[in-house]
Amino acid sequence: MLAQIHALDSRVELAVEAYNLANIQLDRIKTDQRKNAFLLGIARSNYGRAEKLLEERLVALYTGGGSSNSTLEIVLGAQSLRDLMNRLDTAEQVSAQDTKVLAQVRHFRAQMQHRKAQLARAHARQAQVVAERAARKAEIQRQLATRQQLLSQIQDQIARLEAEERRRQAQLRREAEARLAAQQRAARRIAAVPATPTAEPASAPEVAGTAPAAQYGGVVGIAMRYLGVPYVWGGASPSGFDCSGFTMYVYAQVGVSLPHSAAAQYGYGVPVSRSQLQPGDLVFFNGLGHMGLYIGGGQFIHAPHTGDVVKISSLSDSWYASTYVGARRITG
Repeated sequence: MLAQIHALDSRVELAVEAYNLANIQLDRIKTDQRKNAFLLGIARSNYGRAEKLLEERLVALYTGGGSSNSTLEIVLGAQSLRDLMNRLDTAEQVSAQDTKVLAQVRHFRAQMQHRKAQLARAHARQAQVVAERAARKAEIQRQLATRQQLLSQIQDQIARLEAEERRRQAQLRREAEARLAAQQRAARRIAAVPATPTAEPASAPEVAGTAPAAQYGGVVGIAMRYLGVPYVWGGASPSGFDCSGFTMYVYAQVGVSLPHSAAAQYGYGVPVSRSQLQPGDLVFFNGLGHMGLYIGGGQFIHAPHTGDVVKISSLSDSWYASTYVGARRITG
């Protein structure tokens, strides 16, 4: 039964992160829609001015005494503005001025049609993403209902396991806090030592494939403040977090903006090997369906799944070891 619940938790996490990614896509589509609507307005305005200029030129051709009979035949014989433009474009008698006006009308009309097409595509994509998001949300809710039913069948066992996990988490927290305090003391000692001038500044050799040193180790201390906060899918605040919402919120406290999606966060920073992990690195699991924040000592802090809380886990735990995808180091 527990294995079934763990498998269900894994599927729910994948669905939640897919839902989060759909929200990001939807925001981008809405931004594109606003941009294209604005540019469509400009194209329409330019097209209107160009049409008016063409109309004024046609009146001049019609009323001007110098116009040839062939030009008048073109003006009077046209069935529409587009037909007129095509006729004028092929007439040898059209002047350079007329050619310029026609080119402007065609250019702005093409711009307007292009923006209309882009806006239509954005509306269609929006409808598709909204439908996909609704389907994922419904699937998440169905799976959570199934999870609750399974849990109700083994309440005594769950209560015992939760008590054991609370004791384990208390010990892990003490160890992590002690490790963090030791790191902070070491950093203060290094900062207090005056620099010794040398004839030539020493520089560390560059090693190919080595990630730059971590610069956001301080986020570990911030993340530790939220141990015990409940998991809430879609959550990104101290009232409740999901996995990517947690890392997004923590990094925001040091001025780094990350998207609310594990898959999207995997595209940030630089890749770092497991042997080179440093506190503050992002670690990813389960086909980018889950993630956490490395805190040192082979451990990471994360918001695991519904029914759990922000906690510390080990990279060597069987499920995390078997589903490990990789790590990223945020560099600025």
